[in-house]
Amino acid sequence: MEQDIESSVAGQQPKLPKQVREDAPKQIATGNRPVKRSIQRYVRKDGKCNVHHGNVRERYRYLTDIFTTLVDLKWRHNLLIFVMVYTTTWLFFGMIWWLIAYIRGDLNHIGDSTWVPCVNNLNGFVSAFLFSIETETTIGYGYRFITDKCPEGIILLLVQSVLGSIVNAFMVGCMFVKISQPNKRAETLVFSTHAVISVRDGKLCLMFRVGDLRNSHIVEASIRAKLIKSRQTKEGEFIPLNQTDINVGYDTGDDRLFLVSPLIICHEINQQSPFWEISKAQMAKEEVEIVVILEGMVEATDSNPNLSNVCEIKTESAPKMARTSPSRAS
Repeated sequence: MEQDIESSVAGQQPKLPKQVREDAPKQIATGNRPVKRSIQRYVRKDGKCNVHHGNVRERYRYLTDIFTTLVDLKWRHNLLIFVMVYTTTWLFFGMIWWLIAYIRGDLNHIGDSTWVPCVNNLNGFVSAFLFSIETETTIGYGYRFITDKCPEGIILLLVQSVLGSIVNAFMVGCMFVKISQPNKRAETLVFSTHAVISVRDGKLCLMFRVGDLRNSHIVEASIRAKLIKSRQTKEGEFIPLNQTDINVGYDTGDDRLFLVSPLIICHEINQQSPFWEISKAQMAKEEVEIVVILEGMVEATDSNPNLSNVCEIKTESAPKMARTSPSRAS
């Protein structure tokens, strides 16, 4: 998390952390500003996780949930698989129709009015391929049709009809789910570029703003925050990227938002806060990241968009925070 920390006059508030009361006078007197440090993010500003899985041996597990695997693929891969599945099934059954005509000798009696073929007007692989498409897509132009003198063709017609319905249900359902995902709806939910640490009502608070640009509201919107920071246990175990909950109003219900106008989300830095033991000077050196997750139901589509965001932390006065308008994080 990129951090830009500026000193604020914390005063001698008894509810403030000890580190703030000790560090504030020194930093105000010197006027030193910490240097920005660029570190790799756990979650990018657009809400996408910057995590890549490697050395995954049990890849067969992806095939056990092939529907979710297809939905999670990128659009270009999904469209490629969509086209390939249909083309493969048409070619496969077209080959079988051609083999039936070849084995029965229909191709040797083309134009013979006394011969009853399995499929009328099937004179080669191309026409068999077209008949396969017409059968699976239920187009039925009427020029090529199966006769009642071909039991193997009747069985194949039943099999292709059933399998074609399964392929249609699976692939169309996959595409529908992927299209209906409300990922773009999250683009109109914006967070303030910076989060600030300031005094509000005599308490030191971490604050940031969130707003919705659309007129259609987010129903049952809720917000939560996580602190991503590596830590070492008392037993000496090192836990990389440990996740700690940040209370943004869970006990008071303030995490349930009525997101009609931009709202300021506040986290009180008290003794239960993970920031209580971190001083202002120490925070400039720590590699920490705050991930904010907003969840809700889209009023228009009943879909559930999730938007994760990471804000830079900046300590400044509360009035300036109130004047800051929400802007999209870069």
